[in-house]
Amino acid sequence: SKAYPFDALVQQNPIVDIVGTTPVLVLLAEDGRSVRVFDRRLDGRALEFFRRQDSPAIFDSETGSQWDFDGEATSGPLAGRRIEKITSLKDYWFDWKMYHPNTGVYLH
Repeated sequence: SKAYPFDALVQQNPIVDIVGTTPVLVLLAEDGRSVRVFDRRLDGRALEFFRRQDSPAIFDSETGSQWDFDGEATSGPLAGRRIEKITSLKDYWFDWKMYHPNTGVYLH
């Protein structure tokens, strides 16, 4: 498991990372509170994602397809395709660390 400090996510949204051997995408919604995590792999390759300064949408670097908060490409060559959602938990660090002391922490 890996913890992503909320401040890091606010500053660097989206976060593209690897947890174990799984390439992940960590997203903060436009509401500034909701968080979702996805497996970035599609058809066996890990996509890279970025956000443009002028848009709340995210895009993949490989095709320029636009993606939404549900992990679905809404336009571009990958329109209609989805990346798999990964179960995540938004919790207090002091509480989580007590029961999962070996959790890594994302450092930006």
